[in-house]
Amino acid sequence: MARLIIGGGYLGLRVARRWRDAGEQVYVTTRWPLRTAALAAEGFAPLVADVTQPASLVGLPCAETALFAVGFDRNAGHSIEEVYVAGLRNVLDALPNETGRVIYISSTGVYGDSAGDWVDEDSPCEPQRAGGKASLAAEEVLWRHPLGARGVILRLAGIYGPGRIPNQAPLLAGEPLAVPTEGFLNLIHVDDAASAVLAAASADVPLPRRYLVSDGHPVRRGDYYAELARLLHAPPPRFAAPPPGDPRAARAAADKRISNASMLAELRISLCYPSFREGLAAIVASAPS
Repeated sequence: MARLIIGGGYLGLRVARRWRDAGEQVYVTTRWPLRTAALAAEGFAPLVADVTQPASLVGLPCAETALFAVGFDRNAGHSIEEVYVAGLRNVLDALPNETGRVIYISSTGVYGDSAGDWVDEDSPCEPQRAGGKASLAAEEVLWRHPLGARGVILRLAGIYGPGRIPNQAPLLAGEPLAVPTEGFLNLIHVDDAASAVLAAASADVPLPRRYLVSDGHPVRRGDYYAELARLLHAPPPRFAAPPPGDPRAARAAADKRISNASMLAELRISLCYPSFREGLAAIVASAPS
């Protein structure tokens, strides 16, 4: 059977290319008809589908693996619950009964504040932000659905990679960064996240299952930006407190360190970028000068 990717974005396309290069037939959905030509040119089978519109999901192909990797577009006119929760339910209801493993890309935002302590798959979930709450509700949708018996949930830490390094421009300009300096950042390079998806699709483990996907080396925010400034040959970072109600302040308030022990032990992947230092260095080195 083929592979089906619902959401061909930053992570989804990388997974699609890995499966394509392995000789798999890969279906990739997009909300935009004009994007189908580019997907077909890459060797994918494009499908025009919108997770918020059940009628557009009729006829989804039977696949050995179905990956739900839909991001939230604030400009699309839908709430995060409509996209993450109802959207996943719509997809599950549309998938053929013969679908194999279903992988849902969730978030470590499902956890609350752990005062900097380590959390793992069994730690209590007390999300504080809308994204975490919606992700946790979507997880429950999968578990309660008949296809959930073949489900794998991947709770991703902050995903970064080429073209996705926040605050690079103000850092180079020497401007104050409106980010907290305290609290831990938990990160995963997009290529390592793709490796986790491929491993989750084929791992011989009891199902259903969930894993935390992180490089396992949390870094304090101030140290992260200091290292990024060094790599960019930028001035040392200066910081300004985020304005009240800013999502960046809310993220920092949920302070935790993410353990990747289960991912490494059961999915048996070898990280290309075992910490943010290797990941940032590779991105900066490969960036156009």
